[in-house]
Amino acid sequence: MASVNPFNLSDSEEEAERRPNETVDTERSPSDGAPGPPGNPFSPPADAEPPTLLLSSNRTSPSGEGISVLASAPSAMAGTAETRVSVDVIAAQLLKDQYILTALEFHTELLEAGRELPRLRDYFSNPGNFERQSGTPPAKDQVLGPGGPLNRAGSISTLDSLDFARYSDDGNRETDERVAVLEFELRKAKETIQALRANLTQAAESDVPSQERKNFKSSPDIQEPIRPLEKRALNFLVNEYLLKNEYKLSSITFSDENDDQDFELWDDVGLNIPKPPDLLQLYRNCGSSPTSPRDRVDASVGVDLGDLSGNRFVQEPMKKPDLSQQQQTEVVQELEYQLNLLSSEKQSLADQIKKLQSEIQTLKRTVSSPPPTSLDLVSQNSPHPSSSSSSNSNSCSANPSVPPTDNGQYLDIRGVSESESVPAPPSNQNPSQPHSQCCHKVVRQQHVQFDQPNRKLSPAFQQALLSFCRMCPDSRLGAEVSRIADNEDSVMLMLGRCLPHIVPNVLLAKREELIPLILCTACLHPEPKERDQLLHILFNLIKRPDDEQRQMILTGCVAFARHVGPTRVEAELLPQCWEQINHKYPERRLLVAEACGALAPYLPKEIRSSLVLSMLQQMLTEDKADMVREAVVKSLGIIMGYIDDSDKYSQGFELMLLSLGDPSERVVNAVHQVFIPAFAAWTTELGTLHTALIPSLLARIEKLLKQGEHGLDEHKLHIFLSALQSLTPPLFAVVLQNAPFTSRVKLHGDIPAIEVTRFPRPASPLQDMATIIGSREMLSALLLLYDHQLEHEGTTGWDSLLWVVNQLLPQLIEIVGRINVTSSTCVHEFSRFFWRFCRTFGKIFTNTKVKPQFQEILRLSEENVDASAGNGILTKATVPIYATGVLTCYNQEEDRKLLVGFLEDVMTALSLSHAPLDSLKASFVELGANPVYHELLLTVLWYGVVHTSALVRCTAARMFELLVKGVNETLVAQRVVPALITLSSDPEISVRISTIPAFGTIMETVTQKELLERVKMQLASFLEDPQYQDQHSLHMEIIRTFGRVGPNADPRFRDDFVLPHLHKLALANNSQSVESKKIDIAIHLFEAYSALSCCFISEEVMVNHFLPGLRCLHADMEQLSQEHEVILSSMIKECEIKVENRGMSDTQGSISIASSLVGEDAKTKFLSKMGQLTTSGAMLANVFQRKK
Repeated sequence: MASVNPFNLSDSEEEAERRPNETVDTERSPSDGAPGPPGNPFSPPADAEPPTLLLSSNRTSPSGEGISVLASAPSAMAGTAETRVSVDVIAAQLLKDQYILTALEFHTELLEAGRELPRLRDYFSNPGNFERQSGTPPAKDQVLGPGGPLNRAGSISTLDSLDFARYSDDGNRETDERVAVLEFELRKAKETIQALRANLTQAAESDVPSQERKNFKSSPDIQEPIRPLEKRALNFLVNEYLLKNEYKLSSITFSDENDDQDFELWDDVGLNIPKPPDLLQLYRNCGSSPTSPRDRVDASVGVDLGDLSGNRFVQEPMKKPDLSQQQQTEVVQELEYQLNLLSSEKQSLADQIKKLQSEIQTLKRTVSSPPPTSLDLVSQNSPHPSSSSSSNSNSCSANPSVPPTDNGQYLDIRGVSESESVPAPPSNQNPSQPHSQCCHKVVRQQHVQFDQPNRKLSPAFQQALLSFCRMCPDSRLGAEVSRIADNEDSVMLMLGRCLPHIVPNVLLAKREELIPLILCTACLHPEPKERDQLLHILFNLIKRPDDEQRQMILTGCVAFARHVGPTRVEAELLPQCWEQINHKYPERRLLVAEACGALAPYLPKEIRSSLVLSMLQQMLTEDKADMVREAVVKSLGIIMGYIDDSDKYSQGFELMLLSLGDPSERVVNAVHQVFIPAFAAWTTELGTLHTALIPSLLARIEKLLKQGEHGLDEHKLHIFLSALQSLTPPLFAVVLQNAPFTSRVKLHGDIPAIEVTRFPRPASPLQDMATIIGSREMLSALLLLYDHQLEHEGTTGWDSLLWVVNQLLPQLIEIVGRINVTSSTCVHEFSRFFWRFCRTFGKIFTNTKVKPQFQEILRLSEENVDASAGNGILTKATVPIYATGVLTCYNQEEDRKLLVGFLEDVMTALSLSHAPLDSLKASFVELGANPVYHELLLTVLWYGVVHTSALVRCTAARMFELLVKGVNETLVAQRVVPALITLSSDPEISVRISTIPAFGTIMETVTQKELLERVKMQLASFLEDPQYQDQHSLHMEIIRTFGRVGPNADPRFRDDFVLPHLHKLALANNSQSVESKKIDIAIHLFEAYSALSCCFISEEVMVNHFLPGLRCLHADMEQLSQEHEVILSSMIKECEIKVENRGMSDTQGSISIASSLVGEDAKTKFLSKMGQLTTSGAMLANVFQRKK
């Protein structure tokens, strides 16, 4: 027998993949005929005894040992020829035998000699080689393999803290303090490892999808985008190159541009990635040909020598073929490689056929025996004589088409039927039993037999001899390995024992891969305690599960619930939810909230409406995280969809109000999207939607209005009104489903499609009318009959619709008349409610049922307006809500005409009766927010401009002020300014004065110079025309307008026009003889100057106009108001100080500019230096400590 190398050169499968060409320097194919060093450098001389190696005699494919045997043949032929051992081979053997310190010293000496070895560099730069999963020392007789754990302390990047004498034969001599320190280091190391793994996982998850990668491979001219991990590695190498070659400034700039990466620590790039060579080395090696796929050999897989091409060992001159020839060569190589693989597979199958045929012959000569419940790998090798009959063996061997394929080495753990698990009866068995079933029983029940040597060793000697086989059945894992399960129950028990030890050692980012295993074991495990432990592991699998991981766990919980039934869900899953209801991490509480909703269909109905409802209510009131309360509300909605206890209605109503009052917008959105539709569906089944739920909300709104006479709580009003709005689709569904025509619905035939704009856009699918009714076909058929019934047959006998018309609408209109018209929020809320209400119930219903009720209340006549009290119906919020909520539902020509006519009538009625214009202003503000209605509003105002009554023209002029801010400048130039110019020349002075606020608003909002000049000329005519010199009301309106628009107007307009004219008005007011007029002008001037004092005013204007105007006003206030005089004195003093400071700053301007530039430069340099610091936090803190 040829000598066998006891020091196998292949370390592991990972080593084989990492260095596929490591044997190029030390091995040559015997077929080459080239004289060279033998393949085994550690082969002993010819006169030495050949070492032995215990190998399995029935291996079907050679492993790494097999390769070394083949390679040792040249070594035996070489005899005593002197060989030179490669340093790479020595390093490989040291690492394989775990001589880590020796390998480290070897690595250090090679570095000092300038001969860095890539194998050692990669090994010691990879922190993953030094991880240890548990803190327990290995047993004395436990030998660690090449990939075994290595004891390590807290450091993850050096070997300085490794204590290899920690577990010596003398026993553990560490003190308790040392143990505590080591445990702390271990804990910190594990936290660091988890952080690095999370970094790697994040980078891997953002990788290019496999389909895109295929596209890039199929199209060579398209370059695959860089991946995050590649980018970080290249950044590190580029920075290293810049530093090595003295490009320090470029390195600093490069570091600043990549501030999310630590360029002094390679481990920051990613976990378990060895540091590659530098850029120079990569550039020098870039011309070498890439490794062919067939050059890589797995050490544990049999390799045909024909697969190893000769050009792997012979260096041929490099030639650069053209692209097409190179591609053809690669295709040929790939086909040859696949051909070799198929040949190897064919040979392997042929060998297996021969082996199976020999086993069939062996079975004919063996006697079967009952199968043991488990196999002990230590005692397997001792003979076990059988005592059973061989009839089953003979019957099975008669059918060679079903041979046993495992030779007794593996037990069949696949599921079997009850008939297969029953023991075979005695010899009087029914001879007509199917032959295949009998054969399968034999394969299952026969005891495995091994060829025994014809030796006479004593059992004690044989056992002692086998004890030298290095096995560890005494440990927990060794016991599990040596006891292979032979049925389903044993598999479940084994998984229940092993999973608690497997889960903590799996990466956090990949633990969801264990969910199927945990769930299957928890479903089928016979022990309740073990099942509880497994479900506890499931809910604690990930510390802070993200959205995708939570979905996976919830999917598993639902699958578990479907499999085990409601009783076990209540007994096993719900306690896990209850335990984590107050967990410190919101992601875990979020998982509980989502699980309650997902498990609702699979729980007993008593638990669903009691325990689960109470859990969710507690989380809704106590949890501080918005996302948890949002999930709670959605789960409550699901519970409402499955609850059938009518006594829980009041609790559901209170939960709806509680969740609607939540401060988080996302929680309130979840209420409208999920909870209210589900709760409304339940109340629809109970028949209480329009008899209890909606009336309760209306009663609360009325109570709120009564309490809010002095101050309405608009937030609560919004809550109740939004709930009513979300209940509108279910209410319309009740009207359709309880209509007289429901028995006449026919779904066959041509049913027209529903218009897209027929219903308002639903907030969620649960508010979609088609979803509520059941299908779009049914909804379309019902709508046809609904419109026909309203238009031709009336509402007789239609109780639900009569309740809407006779009770709901009048109550809503009454509530609308009681809200404050000046509250734009309330007006907007009710306007949107009526708009959605009318769109939901349809155009015919709006025209025949809604509009008549509003028109009956809004009788447009002068008698309806009480001018003295100002509380007529036209001054209430009914006007803007009817105009913006009802008349704008449909935008056809007749609808627009109706809206224009209504606004014109309201403007005329309010103007002629001298009533407040708040209702008309609210209508213009609400409609002006939508550009669609700008032309319509301008038409209404033009009607007022040309009206015969001066009161109506004054109202139109004041309405322009509201409209200017929202209208584009083109309409302002074409429609607004001409109308205002027309009104500014009106015979009535009151009309002209009414145009001043609108002109001021134009100066505040418009940017076109031509427009501004026209407005400026018109205002100048008001101020400078002699006919207006004694117009006290005009002067007051101009001063009020200047104070309002001055701070926001163009600075040049303010400096050149506003402030000089205010100065003139203040100066003229000093000579005013009428004290009442003097006080009015002074008060308005004081307000205007107070507003303008916050603006930046140039020194010239300050000295020439602003300060003189203030002094004139101060002179008036000394006589009129002492309080205002004090304030004006302080304002004048501040302005004078500003003027003085500006004069001083002009002389020191150049010095201050230079000093500020120097200061900015110093600050920039300091911050840049701080950004370059890469020291630890402790070292950075020491920089700023005061020396003692």
